Amino acid sequence: MRVPSLVLLLTLAACATPQQQVADREDLLSAAGFVARPANTPQRVAMLRTLPPNRFTQRTNGNRFVYIYPDPLVCACIYFGDQAAYGRYRQEVLQRQIASDQLLAAQMNQQAAWEWGPWGAGPFW
Repeated sequence: MRVPSLVLLLTLAACATPQQQVADREDLLSAAGFVARPANTPQRVAMLRTLPPNRFTQRTNGNRFVYIYPDPLVCACIYFGDQAAYGRYRQEVLQRQIASDQLLAAQMNQQAAWEWGPWGAGPFW
């Protein structure tokens, strides 16, 4: 990803509403392999309400782990994924954090290269 695109992405993310941030997270979940199941029956709605909203919960199904991500507001659904999907999701989140950190470092380096000479010595330093 080019730096200007990354700047735009991070700027938009910083301005996003909580609902937009949840929707972005859900795009990541889908891309990682999670499957959304709507809470379209009274039983599913009741189960959705028992889970902490917009947080991962790990459950076992037989001898394997299932990761559950409930969203009662944006999609009124629960995302289900296996260990591999959760790993892909965490890897993408990590990559985005690294990109954000690199952008911040680049901005700080750009500021450090500021030429103070034309402004002279001021009362602030």
